[in-house]
Formats: sequence, C-alpha cells, structure tokens
Amino acid sequence: MENTHTTGSSRRDFLKKSTAAVASTIFVPTIVPASVFGPNAPSNRINVGAIGTGRISREHDMPEIWKYDHAQIVAVCDLDSRRVQDAKQLVEKYYTDKKTKKFKGVKTYENYHELLGDKDIDAVVISTPDHWHALPAIHAARAGKDIYMQKPTSLTIAEGRMLSDALRKTDRIFQIGSQQRSVNPWPQFKRACELVRNGRIGQVKAVYVGLPGDPSGEDEPEMPVPKNLNYNMWLGSTPEVYYTEKRVHPQADYSRPGWLRCEQFGAGMITGWGSHHIDIAHWAMDTEYTGPLEVSGWAEFPASGLWNVHGKFQTEALYANGVKMIVSNELPNGVKFEGTEGWIFVTRGGGVTASDPTAVAANSKVLNASDPKILSSVIGTGEIHLYESPEQHGNWLDSIRSRKPAVTNVEIAHRSCSACLVHHIAMKLKRKVYWDPEKEQFKNDGEANKMLSRPMRAPYQLAVSR
Repeated sequence: MENTHTTGSSRRDFLKKSTAAVASTIFVPTIVPASVFGPNAPSNRINVGAIGTGRISREHDMPEIWKYDHAQIVAVCDLDSRRVQDAKQLVEKYYTDKKTKKFKGVKTYENYHELLGDKDIDAVVISTPDHWHALPAIHAARAGKDIYMQKPTSLTIAEGRMLSDALRKTDRIFQIGSQQRSVNPWPQFKRACELVRNGRIGQVKAVYVGLPGDPSGEDEPEMPVPKNLNYNMWLGSTPEVYYTEKRVHPQADYSRPGWLRCEQFGAGMITGWGSHHIDIAHWAMDTEYTGPLEVSGWAEFPASGLWNVHGKFQTEALYANGVKMIVSNELPNGVKFEGTEGWIFVTRGGGVTASDPTAVAANSKVLNASDPKILSSVIGTGEIHLYESPEQHGNWLDSIRSRKPAVTNVEIAHRSCSACLVHHIAMKLKRKVYWDPEKEQFKNDGEANKMLSRPMRAPYQLAVSR
C-alpha cells in the first residue's frame, strides 16, 4: 500500500502540473474541422485520413477502423505512390463490397500536410515508420485533427516531450497503438494489471519483461531510387544516405520492412516491442506518469551490415517504489510480476506476430500465476478497476465523440516510450545511467543527455509552437 500511495502521488502531482501548465500558456485557438458542425459531424460519422499505408496500416489499422459504421476512411497518404493507389483500391473495395451509403471514394495524397489541410477530415491514423511519428502527429494536432498513432511514440525522448506538450495545448484526442490495454483481443493484460494493482501477489518486488530479438544482415548495394518513392522526404529528419530497398520497404509486397532494423529510423525491439510490454508493466505498477531512476545493461550490436539495431541484450532498471525491472531477449515473451506473496505472468500467447523474427512457445499460458487462486480472485466493487477499453481503435473513436481521454493518452504513451529509450541509451553507453523522470534529464551526465535528441535534417525539424 505504501508503494501505491507513492506512485499515485507522483501521478497526481504530474496531473496538477499539467493543468497548471495549460492554464499558464498563451491561448492557442483550436482549429476545428468544418465537418464538426455539418451533417458528417463526429456524432454521425468520423472522417479519417490514413497517413502511411504500408504493412501495419493495411493489415491492422485501416481494417480496425473501417469496421465501425460511425467512421469512414476518406483519404490515404503515402510517400510511395504505388502504395497510395493500392490503399485507395483496398479501402474503396471494402466500402463498395459493403455497399456503404454516401461513400464518395477515397482521396489520395503524397504530402501529409495537404491531407491535414482537408477540412472534411476529422481525424488521422498515423502508421508511418518510427522516425515519422512525432512530426506528423504534432502537425495534425495543430491542424485540429484527432490522432491514432502506431507505437512507439517518438524516435527520441525530446520528440516525445514535444508531442505530449503539443497535444496538451491543442486538446486533441490521442491514442497510441498499445492494444494490449484493450480487452479485445487480449483481455489477460488488463486482468493481470488489476490483480497486481489490488495486491494479489503482495508488494511487487521485481518485473521481468521478455522481448523478441532482431537478427543482423549483410551490407546492401546502392540502388536507383524507385520513381514511385519520394525517398528524400521518406528519410525525413534523419541523415541523407543512399537508397537500397532493404533500408526502406519491399517494392513487390507488404512483408516486414527493413527500416525496422536500422538505428537511423528506430531503436529496434526495445521500443518496437518494449513499448507494449513496458507499458503493461507501468500500468500494473501505477507508474504510468513517471519512469525509472536508474538503468544499466548490455547489448550486442552488429559490427557490420545494413541492419544495426541491437541483438541480444539485458537491462536492469530501478523505480522509485523499489521495484526492479529486468528486460531481456532471453526471457519468455511477456511480463512477469514477482511479489512478496506470489507471481503473475502474462503474454499474448501462440506467437509474437507473423512477421516478427522471434516467437513464444505456442503452448504457453497467456495468464499464469504461482497459485491458481490468484487468477480466480474477484476484484471487489471497492477495489481498483482499470480503464475498460473494448478495442483500441474503437475506444479512440468513442473518445472522439465523447471528448474524454482514450485508454492510452499521449503522456502515458510518451512515458512508456521514454523508459524504453532510457534502456536503449544505457545499452549504447554500456554503463549505468541515472534518470530524473520529472526533469526528463540524466543526472550529471552530459554524454547521456546529448542522446535525448538527434540532429534533425532541414526542413524536417520540430519547432515548438508559440
């Protein structure tokens, strides 16, 4: 109970500070889409634009949105013109086959700024590579659009802070793709977190987070840039490097893209899957609005080849409530909570995803405990009941209508991502780092603080709105 009080106070302190910050900022008028006041108002139908139409958009984000009758995908945008046309055909076929009334077809855009300028669009789903998350989300917020975005929240901790601040100032609805928080399709995560929050394993002492690994690759030759790809803009804020297909995405299909294994565009599995599992750990520990105090660890990084994200690794973090967190690719994929009176393990079960390089054992239990009585325990009416979200995209759409926060607001999303990035910085430095989660800086460590941000290539820099 003492730990819960401490972390709960931290969260309340953060919320008070956020409220005070909003009150003290210069008023910025919210740009409201014209459709809010017309026959297609959010109370009737939410018009959604899809930014990024690759694998995750086609297989997950767009299908999870178009299944709701009160939303309609009306525009698609991608820097690969071939993918834009594929997305247009995919969406139009769905609505045509469904015989959707008042469907007027799908608009196409190459530049997301033009999509954001479309006053008929109420909200956007951002399914771009990691290095193109924070910038379009900030621009979308300033354009008055509500936002669903794939995880992780940002490429750097500094970007994530700017994104959270931008959402606070513009009062837009935000949801991150941390779908393990929603009961469909994985109700076991919320159940595990409620059991931990309500003391069913006693006082939490340690959390073990198992993530997949990523194999390295060979050097790849320079190739001509496909005419259908705006490669310069695709690189965005990151350094200019030669084009080779395995650095970007496949041209012939929608299989797993190579950029996932390039540190130029993301941190690898520590944010790719860490954003999911560390978020669950934070939810259960009631540390959603803070982060670790210190992190140490090691990782193997490829000495050569195009793909250079971390391979095998193990890191250890310490939180203010005394909980130790171990994160490693050697642990079973999932999250294990150890307390003074038992343990709980939770995972997706059956595998990771079809395109990820590492899978968990097919026969693993999705929810397990040291004692079966822990799992059958009833959460009473006077106990802690966590946010009930039936499905992540549907929860976002409901929040757009109600204007109440979604299950994973932007600050929660930023804190899970920033924790992952602190682990990554410890991996890179190969030593212990001391983190101040309030100031979001490392203590007396100029070398580590330089890694809070990256130089941003013009004209793709982030600028703070005044």
